Amino acid sequence: MINYSQEVENLFYNMTARRKTLQNASDDYTKIVDLLSRFAIHHTNISFSCRKHGAARADVHSVGPTSRLDAIRTVYGASVARNLMKIEVSENDEACSGFQMDGLISNSNYVAKKIMMVLFINGRMVECSALKRAIEIVYAATLPKASKPYIYMSIILPPEHVDVNVHPTKKEVSLLNQEVIIERIQSAVESKLRSSNDTKAYQEQDVESSVAYQMVLSNDDTQNSSKSGSKSQKVPVHKMVRADSTDPAGRLHAYVQMKQPGLPESSLPAVRSFVRQRRNPKESANLTSIQDLVADIDKNFHAGLLNTVRHCVYIGMADDVFALLQHGTHLYLANVVNLSKELMYQQVLRRFAHFNAIQLSNPAPLFELLILALKEEYANSECENDDFNEKVAETSTKLLKLKAEMLEEFFCISIDRNGNLASLPVVLDQYTPDMDRVPEFMLSLANDIDWEDEKTCLQSISAAIGNFYAMHPPLLPNPSGDGLQFYKRIKPSGNSDGENIGDDEVGMDNEIDDQLLSEAETIWAQREWSIQHVLFPSMKLFFKPPHSLGENGTFVRVASLEKLYKIFERC
Repeated sequence: MINYSQEVENLFYNMTARRKTLQNASDDYTKIVDLLSRFAIHHTNISFSCRKHGAARADVHSVGPTSRLDAIRTVYGASVARNLMKIEVSENDEACSGFQMDGLISNSNYVAKKIMMVLFINGRMVECSALKRAIEIVYAATLPKASKPYIYMSIILPPEHVDVNVHPTKKEVSLLNQEVIIERIQSAVESKLRSSNDTKAYQEQDVESSVAYQMVLSNDDTQNSSKSGSKSQKVPVHKMVRADSTDPAGRLHAYVQMKQPGLPESSLPAVRSFVRQRRNPKESANLTSIQDLVADIDKNFHAGLLNTVRHCVYIGMADDVFALLQHGTHLYLANVVNLSKELMYQQVLRRFAHFNAIQLSNPAPLFELLILALKEEYANSECENDDFNEKVAETSTKLLKLKAEMLEEFFCISIDRNGNLASLPVVLDQYTPDMDRVPEFMLSLANDIDWEDEKTCLQSISAAIGNFYAMHPPLLPNPSGDGLQFYKRIKPSGNSDGENIGDDEVGMDNEIDDQLLSEAETIWAQREWSIQHVLFPSMKLFFKPPHSLGENGTFVRVASLEKLYKIFERC
């Protein structure tokens, strides 16, 4: 065995500027320990030992050759090593930047205060901020809010596909076809996490409004312009992008100085106040009909809309339904209801038979839910028949009880023997649907499903769940604008002799029903928070927009910087 020893003294003794950047001995030693720890778990065939001068024991001590898991156990401790899972990704298509990745990632039982990522590319320790943020957002979308992962990855790819000239110290790199590589790794990490969480129990928790999920993927222009030896070309003024997806502070509300009364400043009321428990995977997820439906989504998507969704910036809500998005130099109006409905539908198919459960604190009787839905459906009808409604509700309850086993096994919709709804599926993490729409959802399951054909049945159930979980405008009117009139107290006007008062004699008081107004403001604020921090980040990760969304007015381009620039040139 050969021992190497190197002594360095008076570092930068004749370079004043460099010497001033050195911190105190304690901080510099911490950085040295961190550096050697990372090398120790990568180069498992080499022994590493690092001991502070005068100390009795080494802070880093690994004995090679050994396995990588043993090296991590030696360097970072047994609590880290026992919560790691092996992950591998291989891509042989050179046109899509063929690469190989093997590594270890933490599971759902791992708990830490900050993310720890050790990345080696072609045997060289580097950093890739886009990859790190992308993996972190997968963990944030899959596991509870506080989860900070431990990640070790070693990526091998052609040297000419790595650009090391994007940082003065060469520690930050950019990759050719970086979006493709990140997407492959993201999919593998998400699949590994979901398949390993069958025994993890999640406790009740509050979701804070400061939590934001951002999906940052580098654009092709950025990747191509950063190649070694190439000079950056000056971008014309009319093509300069004013905001990009890496900037979280590009929202419309930053320029509107207004605060709605009655809303919490730092926290959002619990959107998931139920105990979540990962269900065991079932072989039924391999149904050919489900695989066909998922394959249709993966094959028949709109490439242009996919690029827009992946790299757009959320600006704000234009009204109750449309959101403003910026993509490059273009401004779009996007129908939030249509987008969320399609996203939820796709998520139901992809999570088929692998749902978490929203346990209702008080199981709801199906019969009463169906009666409520029928009354609401015939609210504007003059021929409402209570006997007819009861017969329909009774028949529908029997049908749903008959299909209860299938609904629970495939979709986590639990209906007990007494005909009570006990649980609903978690379709999108960090989001709970509007429970006021449960009666309508149950009526849809009872009346709109073709139970004879398997593929049609599963597709229609998934569509009904997608419609239920879609981010519809709340049933309470929007408190802003004309909706405020709804919250004014109604007072009768007339004589004091107790005579009958007609409808035309009822007036509006100037006083506001503060309790109802506060409830409405909270509900609308929750919806907007979910749209910004849950819907659009999830769309960047999972959504494959179909061609129909490009034809039905879901996306409407309302402004183009190039055209506006030409108009202003004439002024």
